[in-house]
Order: sequence, then structure tokens, then C-alpha cells
Amino acid sequence: MTAALPRQAAPPDEPSRPPETPGHRARRRALTLLIIVLLIGVPAGYLVISAAQSRDSGKDKESKASATGLAEGWPSKVQRRLYQVPVPHPADRIAYYETNNWKTSRLYVQFRTNSAGLDSFLEGMGVNRDALKKNDISVSSRDRKITGWKFTGTGPWAGLTHAQKNPAPTQDVVVNTADPEFPMVYVVSRTVP
Repeated sequence: MTAALPRQAAPPDEPSRPPETPGHRARRRALTLLIIVLLIGVPAGYLVISAAQSRDSGKDKESKASATGLAEGWPSKVQRRLYQVPVPHPADRIAYYETNNWKTSRLYVQFRTNSAGLDSFLEGMGVNRDALKKNDISVSSRDRKITGWKFTGTGPWAGLTHAQKNPAPTQDVVVNTADPEFPMVYVVSRTVP
């Protein structure tokens, strides 16, 4: 048998507490329950949200990797910097597609801009408008087949190949100036990893 431990008496100068009322007990239990819910529920909710976002991110990456043609929208800043494709502002009708393999990586980009935007784009690549050769379709038939580009509509058409030493990319550019105020630009930038 265990001996009962003696209770310590309350200090003489401290008044004794009244017994706990049912309302006070209910408030104390509610507060305890709230603290437990917050300590367990908030981290659990965070984990659920984080897992859903992670899953969605994987699906986005999977859909980009399985794309088989031009997708509407801007290429990422990293892609534009890596492939040295300085898409100007303003630009619209933007679409892109990237392919990678062990031998060569390519970024296909198309966009419509204004005359100043075309000059800005070419200048950003390190060339000027004088480098464009009339009726020169510099994008290969292989690349046209991949993107579905057909350079047979109203023109005039002009193109150039901006070759650079590895690892810098080489760009093939075709420009349609049927509307000289808003030229349409097609770019294939390829680099050897």
C-alpha cells in the first residue's frame, strides 16, 4: 500500500478559491479544445494545401513536357535568356515550344510586334534590320514541320541566320511584313548542351 502524501496547506495570507462553477468549467474546456484544434488542425491543413499545390505543380510540368506543338503564352524568362530570344514589349500573338534531346535543344517562338519592337528584338540579338534578307526563309523545313509554320501567305518575307559560337545559341529568324506597322516574327533558337 502506498502512503498518502500530505497536502500542502495554502499560505495563510492567500484567500481560498471558491469551487469551480459549471459555466467556468465549460469555458475552460472550450478554451482547451480550441488550443488543441489550433495546434493540430492548422499544421494538418497546411500539409493538405501544400500537398495539393505540389501535385498541381507536377501536373503543370507534365503537361508542358508532353506538349507537341506551339503553346500560347510567353516563354519563361529563363528560356528567353538561355536561348537569347528577347521578345519585345509590346508583343501579342505569342506562342512558343521547346524541344530538348541529348544533341540539340530548340526554342520556337512566334510573336507580333510593332516596327520599333522588331528593331528592339533584332538589336537584343546583336543584329539590325539590314541583316534581314528579302525572301530568305531561314527556318528549316524540319522546324516548319514541327511548328506547323507555313511561310506561303502574303508577304513580303525576310529572314536571317544569326550564327554564334557554342555554347551561345544560333537563331533563325523569319519576319512577315505584310503589315509593316505590325510585323510577325518567327524564331528558332538552337543550342548544343
